[in-house]
Amino acid sequence: MSAPASGRVAQINVSAGGVPKRPVPEARVSELGVEGDAQRNRTLHGGPERAVCLFSLERIEALAAEGHDIVPGAIGENLTVAGVDWSQVGLGSRFLVGEEVLLEVTRFTSPCFNIADVFLGREYKRVSQKIHPGDSRVCARVLRPGRVRAGDPVRLLAPASP
Repeated sequence: MSAPASGRVAQINVSAGGVPKRPVPEARVSELGVEGDAQRNRTLHGGPERAVCLFSLERIEALAAEGHDIVPGAIGENLTVAGVDWSQVGLGSRFLVGEEVLLEVTRFTSPCFNIADVFLGREYKRVSQKIHPGDSRVCARVLRPGRVRAGDPVRLLAPASP
């Protein structure tokens, strides 16, 4: 068996509701989400099955190279991760973040008009898994809570099933 894929927490992002989310150096992660973070629409965002939103720094950089005005936190992810092969992330993937936090991916996010200003031509569906597989943020449930810090290791323990 090969070693788990490793990366790091590039940035932790929170907001009082909506986007963009702003960086914080560390935060506690509980079954209901990241401390200091809130969502305007709790029907569509947040809750135990969508407690933490993750996205790849490399995907953000690739989108920026296409001309989109995107930076970490701009489209609402709580954890921007670097060095993780995002093509291996899917439903059921598990991440160990730092030494404590264990997350399990529950769904790909559905992009909405609230993030449109970041994209050329307001084409927010550029991060839709259905239209652009591999370019979506993911939501995760928290299997084990704890503290996370920018720079913490991120290990992809269980890649997506084929």
